Amino acid sequence: MSKPLRIVFAGTPDFAAQHMAALLSSEHEVIAAYTNPDRPAGRGKKLTASAVKTLALEHNVPVYQPENFKSDEAKQELAELNADIMVVVAYGLLLPQAVLDTPKLGCINVHGSILPRWRGAAPIQRSIWAGDAETGVTIMQMDIGLDTGDMLKIAKLPIEASDTSATMYQKLAELGPQALVECLNDIAAGTAVPVKQDDELANYAKKLSKEEARIDWNDDAAHIERCVRAFNPWPMSHFEVAENSIKVWQSRVAEQTSDKPAGTIIQADKTGIYVATGHGVLVLEQLQVPGKKAMGVQDILNSRAAWFEVGSQLA
Repeated sequence: MSKPLRIVFAGTPDFAAQHMAALLSSEHEVIAAYTNPDRPAGRGKKLTASAVKTLALEHNVPVYQPENFKSDEAKQELAELNADIMVVVAYGLLLPQAVLDTPKLGCINVHGSILPRWRGAAPIQRSIWAGDAETGVTIMQMDIGLDTGDMLKIAKLPIEASDTSATMYQKLAELGPQALVECLNDIAAGTAVPVKQDDELANYAKKLSKEEARIDWNDDAAHIERCVRAFNPWPMSHFEVAENSIKVWQSRVAEQTSDKPAGTIIQADKTGIYVATGHGVLVLEQLQVPGKKAMGVQDILNSRAAWFEVGSQLA
């Protein structure tokens, strides 16, 4: 590597902070941190700093929190930092072209999927939802489009059958920082090779919603099981029984089949609650009823067996 880079880091949640921590431990210099303004959080709605701001203050890195980059003042402030490059990880603000052009080497982004497969807001969740065999992180040169920039580095890992969005998020939070430092070393040495994305292979990873997470028992059991993992920890797959919304934390696809109407409970015992679907049988293994923590099926049946009688229909 030639001369270390002067980096402006832009990010907000813990996922971003883990990347910033890797930069602080590298040979490069983090000269400033941009993050979202403090937001109300918790029951008391107290103004709370982001994970990136907290980390920056611990390391005496100057923090900037503009609402946006529309003002000339915000743009000028960034320009005066005289950065070589800006690293953007889950920042939460759209960057106008003027900002992308400000650092000498532009802006790069760590994206939580293998581009161009999943562009957009929820790539980690959509990779599980779609049944992809692998995912990863892509580090790209940012342009004005949505995750359309040239790719500088891709790091991959398999999606295990038990992975949820929560577990995959943490795996990528470990994979991404290492790939980011390696990519910055390549940029500093002048050996990074940008690769154009094939737009024909792109899909839009749209945001998740509580409405989408409502289980449709007419879907295939395999698809519902993937949704259970993809929508954990939010918005959580759920269904209605006895006018209560039940969240599903864990499920599996049974080897058996059923000719019962979709949503019919065909078996309920300590091995699980077996529900007929549009194709195949889904076994509910861990559920959460309103006002309680997630529980194994045996505990649920001990306290609420009447909700899950064989032959009854789930909504």
